[in-house]
Formats: sequence, C-alpha cells, structure tokens
Amino acid sequence: MSETLRFFLLQTTLLGIVLILHTYLGLHIIRRTLVFSDLVLDQLAAFGMLAAVGLGIEYGGTEAYLASLVAVIFGAALLALLKPSNPLIPREAVIGILYALALVASLLLGDKLPGGGAYVTKTLAGSMLWVSWPLVGVTAVVYAALLAFHFAFRAQFIGLTQNSGKIKNERLWDFLFFTTQGIITVLIVPVAGVLLAYAFLMIPAATAAMFTNKWKGAVVLGWSLGFVSCLAGLGASHRYDLPYGPSLVLALGALFIGSVFVRSVLPRRIPTNVNEAS
Repeated sequence: MSETLRFFLLQTTLLGIVLILHTYLGLHIIRRTLVFSDLVLDQLAAFGMLAAVGLGIEYGGTEAYLASLVAVIFGAALLALLKPSNPLIPREAVIGILYALALVASLLLGDKLPGGGAYVTKTLAGSMLWVSWPLVGVTAVVYAALLAFHFAFRAQFIGLTQNSGKIKNERLWDFLFFTTQGIITVLIVPVAGVLLAYAFLMIPAATAAMFTNKWKGAVVLGWSLGFVSCLAGLGASHRYDLPYGPSLVLALGALFIGSVFVRSVLPRRIPTNVNEAS
C-alpha cells in the first residue's frame, strides 16, 4: 500500500467514526441553544494538555490525556450546575463567560511555558497528521461505548432537549451529557484542535437541522454531508499543500453556507418545534 493511500484510508476512517457521535451530540446542543458549551470543554481539554506540559509530561501522552479528562469533567460539572435562576441572564451568557475564562487561562499558562506559543497554536489548530491506527482503534471503541450509553438512556437525554425542566435528576443527566461531550473532546482536541473539534460537532448538525427535525434522519444527513465535505477538504489539502485542519474547517463552512442558500429556496416547511417530529 502506498503512503498516500495509507494516509487517506487512515484519515477517512477516523473522520467517519468521529462524525457519527459528534453529529448526534451537536443536534442536542443546537436544539438546547447551548452552542458554546463545546468550546468550553474543548478549551478546557486544551488547558489540561498545557497543564500537563507544565508538569513535565509529554504533549499527547497518556498522562496528558488524563489531565485533559480531569479538566473537562470539572467543566462538565460547572456547565451542569451553573444555571441562572434569573430569566434576564440566559444560560448561554454563563457558558460564554466560562469559555472566555478557559481561553484566558490557557493563554496565560502558555505564556509561562518554554515554547508555549507553539503549544497554544497546536491546541487551536491540532495536528491531524498525528493520527495512527491505534488512535483510530481507541476512538472507535470509546465512541461505540458512548453511543451505546446514549442509546440505553435516550429517554433521559432526549428529554433534556425536548422537555427541559420535566426530567427527574435533571442536573445529574446534564452532568452526564456534558461529561460524554467532554470525553470525545479529550480524544479529538489533541489531533484536531479546538477549532476543528468545534466544527465537527456543530456544522454537520446545524446543516442537518435546516432540513429535518427527526433525530435519525438528522444524524444520517449530517454525517453524510459532513463526511463528504471533509473528504473534499482532505483532497484539497493534499492537492494544494494546504494546512490540513483549517482546510477541513473551511470545507465544512462551505457546506453550511451552501446549505443555507439551498434551504432558502426550498418551499418545504420544517417544524420549528422538535416535538412535532418523531
């Protein structure tokens, strides 16, 4: 097998695996209007990696992943607990503040590390060229376990989205939802970076949400369109020698903009309430 073919097979396999769960979780986030929650967890995962480097741990090593996991679990707890009771303060405002604090903390920490600027850039842009078959295997196993978990407790998780305030132990299920989101963040941020990880989660889901409110249909549509877009970005990166991660972000962005245009000329009505769709 040629090196080029091996590279494309490796990357497309990872992309296919990642987009399934990201699209599903992205639909929850969009429908709950918690669009910056993933950025909070992405940035905390990056902070965990930087903190590990500050402790003398190799960036991308097992201990560094554990540091990221601790950071995102802390973030998941904050996201679940900090729900303003004052209706004048939207929950998204609190999430935005948490993101700003996580970003500033990462920048301050990076400033104190030898070569910290390079590490901060790496957390933002990632390095998809680091992808290996062992990483793909671990990602597949973890994502499959998380999908099984969400399927087993789908009534509770979908209830959070469609019947907010009516679910028993809502803060606990909120914490478990954000922890799930955090686990996939820990796996993907070191290789994809904060920006591409956010694009994986939001753009395919947002695109699919414009055309259907059905959960299964939206996941299939979002995964399909996202995967094709990523293949286009991957091909453009290889053909024109462009940075890999930013190429995928731009390809996904082009998908979203094109979908906005297509949706604007389609007459078919999409329900505005997720309870209208099965």
